[in-house]
Amino acid sequence: MDGNRRWAEARGLPVPLGHKAGAEAVRRTIEACVQEGVGWLTLFAFSSENWLRPVEEVRALTGLLRLYLRAEVATLAKEGIRLRVIGDRARFGAETMKEIERAEAQTAHGTKLNLTVALSYGGRAEILAAARSVAEAVRDGTFDLAELDEASFGRRLFTAEMPDPDLIIRTSGEQRLSNFLLWQAAYAEFVFQDVLWPDYDAESLGEAIREFGRRERRYGARTG
Repeated sequence: MDGNRRWAEARGLPVPLGHKAGAEAVRRTIEACVQEGVGWLTLFAFSSENWLRPVEEVRALTGLLRLYLRAEVATLAKEGIRLRVIGDRARFGAETMKEIERAEAQTAHGTKLNLTVALSYGGRAEILAAARSVAEAVRDGTFDLAELDEASFGRRLFTAEMPDPDLIIRTSGEQRLSNFLLWQAAYAEFVFQDVLWPDYDAESLGEAIREFGRRERRYGARTG
């Protein structure tokens, strides 16, 4: 999700209002995914690099996160949407961590849509954490390095028990991965859309899904 700041600046609005409009786009996108029959949706909401932004903007983002968790979790549970959070949640502090845990527990039985929100997340940091986990297990004698393969390594990532993404959508015209799901994106299809995130809606999502449907996915193999 990208473009909140540019959306606000283009309208002469404070940046926090751009993030607030982005939260509305999250709600629309979740509803559109349910209508499209999408089973898994992962939103890159706050990267590990976002902590380097101005203090006021970070404070507004984290405050909006807590507000969203309190205001939306009951609706998510009612609609059968399961929420998971991946990333270094400890950096948000004890209060926010409790809100996240409460939201995950309250929505744990949802089956209509698996919604994952990446917070204080970075793909490189995730891979390093998994590598450290392997090294510690080998050191402690609980894991045989000879048994390490892609599957066993994947089980040590934040996304363990989640399928790899089929489609990754990047908004606002940017055409880069920005440290998102680096391991998991090995065979994902990419769709780049010019729309700024606060303007994202069901029509935008539908266009991306139709484009995905036109792709031939070979996973490195030849066809015919």
